[in-house]
Amino acid sequence: MIRRIQSGNWYPSTIARSGMLVLLLAANSSAAFAAGSQIKTAAAASIEAVPFGKTTAGTEVRLYHLRNAHGMTASISTYGGIVTRLTAPDRRRRFEDVVLGHDALDGYLKDNSPYFGALIGRYGNRIAKGQFSLDGRTYSLAKNNGPNSLHGGVTGFDKVVWTVADARATAEGARLTLTYVSQDGEEGFPGALSVKAIYTLTDDNSLRLDYTAMTTQTTVVNLTQHSYFNLRGKGDILSHVVQIDASRFTPVDSTLIPTGELRPVAGTPFDFLKPSTIGARIDAADEQLRFAKGYDHNWVANKPLGQLGRLATVYEPETGRVLEVLSTEPGLQFYTGNFLEGKIAGKNGIAYPFRGGFCMEPQHFPDSPNQPSFPTAVLRPAQTYTNTIIYHFTTR
Repeated sequence: MIRRIQSGNWYPSTIARSGMLVLLLAANSSAAFAAGSQIKTAAAASIEAVPFGKTTAGTEVRLYHLRNAHGMTASISTYGGIVTRLTAPDRRRRFEDVVLGHDALDGYLKDNSPYFGALIGRYGNRIAKGQFSLDGRTYSLAKNNGPNSLHGGVTGFDKVVWTVADARATAEGARLTLTYVSQDGEEGFPGALSVKAIYTLTDDNSLRLDYTAMTTQTTVVNLTQHSYFNLRGKGDILSHVVQIDASRFTPVDSTLIPTGELRPVAGTPFDFLKPSTIGARIDAADEQLRFAKGYDHNWVANKPLGQLGRLATVYEPETGRVLEVLSTEPGLQFYTGNFLEGKIAGKNGIAYPFRGGFCMEPQHFPDSPNQPSFPTAVLRPAQTYTNTIIYHFTTR
């Protein structure tokens, strides 16, 4: 049994019957849903909601601004659960936005938006040939990444409007709770899946994400967060210094599907046990780097399965910003923006350059539904999927 799945049931019975989600709202939090409204505590944590436009189908989207006691901010869209903005201080306590994205909703609605800041599901990363078998039945998914399925298919969790279940300042920090019910058969996945995503901006300068999910039928689940970070706030990320707490990684074939091997990082460009700049070996003569045009691989965490622990640390020398990535997940997908080509206009109309951002995506391994030796991503009825991801910011 995978440790992060525990018995329990928060899945509302009304969902199983009708697919409708019951919102559990704090009695004193309704004001947070009005445009421009704000809730504050003595600790100065606050949350504010503003309009963020409409989808092509006409559905209204809100943007929630979270702020902690030290002035750090995070902006999260109900469309895709997207982290559109995240500010962090440098060593001189100057705050700057450290994630890539767009100024307006329209940018995220375009087909070429590369999952900037998105909540990814039902299955983060790739599933080989767009299919998997479960309990003797084969399920077919959309092939939206060459021969494979990527990040939940054509309309993954990054492209739906989530429901706000709660938005308020708490003792732990400003908190936003989003919910979504993925219907049975959506994008080819079995079971009606009820998902809850809680974003908390804590006073220790962390953005914490807590995911839970339950299903009506046996299914597979792998949720993650897809922010592109640039701790310098501009340019490429090759001078960022990375340390990854993993002694092995999962090598891939030419379509970026794992071969099933857990290969030691020792003696390879994938060894980040000791800190190294991203650019030091990214263009080395290595087949794995050639397949992905850089780093776009899953590292096998050294920590016990299901235990919250550190996966990676990233340091940016010019600003002194440090990002520590913690999670309960068994793997970390480290991606270096190899498919950014200067063609996507981001915030302030600036085109993001090749390798202009990096992703640290804690998750289960790619193609786990087809790899019985990998930690299981199977979720059964009456079990609860849980996944915690923390992005903690400090300075040196």
